[in-house]
Amino acid sequence: MRRATLILVSVAFLAAAALAFAVPGFTVFRLIQATIWSIAVLGMVMLCGVSGQFSFAHAAFYGLGAYTAAILANHTGLSGYLSLPVAAGVCYVAGRAFGRVTASQGIWNQALISYALVIAFPQLLRWRPIEKLTGGTQGLYLDPPEAPDWIGLSTDRWWYLICLALLAGGLALARNLIDSRSGRALRAVRDNELAAYAQGIDVARYRATAYGISAAYAGLAGCLAALMYTYVGPTSYGFGLSLQLLIGLVVGGMGSLGGAVIGGVFLQFFPDIAAIIGKRMSAILYAGTLIAVIVAMPNGVAGLIQSVWTRLRTRRPSR
Repeated sequence: MRRATLILVSVAFLAAAALAFAVPGFTVFRLIQATIWSIAVLGMVMLCGVSGQFSFAHAAFYGLGAYTAAILANHTGLSGYLSLPVAAGVCYVAGRAFGRVTASQGIWNQALISYALVIAFPQLLRWRPIEKLTGGTQGLYLDPPEAPDWIGLSTDRWWYLICLALLAGGLALARNLIDSRSGRALRAVRDNELAAYAQGIDVARYRATAYGISAAYAGLAGCLAALMYTYVGPTSYGFGLSLQLLIGLVVGGMGSLGGAVIGGVFLQFFPDIAAIIGKRMSAILYAGTLIAVIVAMPNGVAGLIQSVWTRLRTRRPSR
């Protein structure tokens, strides 16, 4: 990452952190939700944009992370802080195992297999043999850890800063991974599978690893959402949630890490803007915006910004 880009990103995150002290508590909670969306969409970027795979299953991994936090809180008393790495780890293992199943499949089969998982997941949560663990149809309640007394912040502001720090860490980790040898191998698999085989790259292993990393991001986001909403239920993690994540991915741009942030902000705030413009027309406006982005900005909003910035930098002054 170039120094100028690093400085710009750092300033942007400092400005975002400053919002915690400049806006009312309700708005801070909305910013938490946008940050959580961004973390989840970041996982989709790693899977679809970097490794070239496809998934409808990320609502299931999001829900697995949420239920991991709730089960630990209700049955072990483990702190919400400690549930964050546990949820990410559990989802990484589950995602990597699922990725092993889909790694040898084409993109359409990946879509169908992942669709089957996301359809089955809510039913699994209500399965009678484990309903004492998951709460069955009633779900589970939990409480987020309150802000330390010495910090002098409300709980919402404290957790907003934590979510923002996790997003920054997630972006830095993703960038380092993309720039590493493993990242180059993933891009090689995405661009030409046969050429990757010829170079001695273990395609199945790299695809499964990418799936695990992507699922870990989704699980972390789900864990944070469970702590913020203080409730998990089986109806919250169905196919509709997976579609929302895909919409955020398309709007933000699947080829850009910054697009994950744009997609998260879009998912949180655009429905409100559409409702303000006209409640009866909000669904049409939402659909129209999505179609316009797909047609006019095939690389998403982040791709458009990058294209404009590149043209401005390379344009020479006329003589």
